[in-house]
Amino acid sequence: MAKINPQIKRIIEHNPVAFSTSDKKGNPHVIAVAAKVVSLNQILVTDNYMFTTLKNLKNNQNIALAVWDKKWNGYRLKGKAKYFKSGKWHLFAKKLKENKGYPCKGAILVKISEIRKLC
Repeated sequence: MAKINPQIKRIIEHNPVAFSTSDKKGNPHVIAVAAKVVSLNQILVTDNYMFTTLKNLKNNQNIALAVWDKKWNGYRLKGKAKYFKSGKWHLFAKKLKENKGYPCKGAILVKISEIRKLC
């Protein structure tokens, strides 16, 4: 199991995160998101305005993330995503102060299986 240590957590929670999915044909799609680390191997992303990303996740739950700070310290993370329109994780996302004033249509829980340092 890949573990998110305090340094990786700080970078993830204080910088934009590139969130990559692919469609049925393998064509890549990437968006910028904010993410919250919720365990040693799980990250939560809020769905406020997603469309293509959600469509892609219905067909392929494998995702990749990339994140780095202003000094170019960063990581690539891979994992499987699960979407929640209700329940514990959706409620958790709705309560995040960062989501105040946003629609918070759902939450994506990513179980991280691999972490690699960038550069």
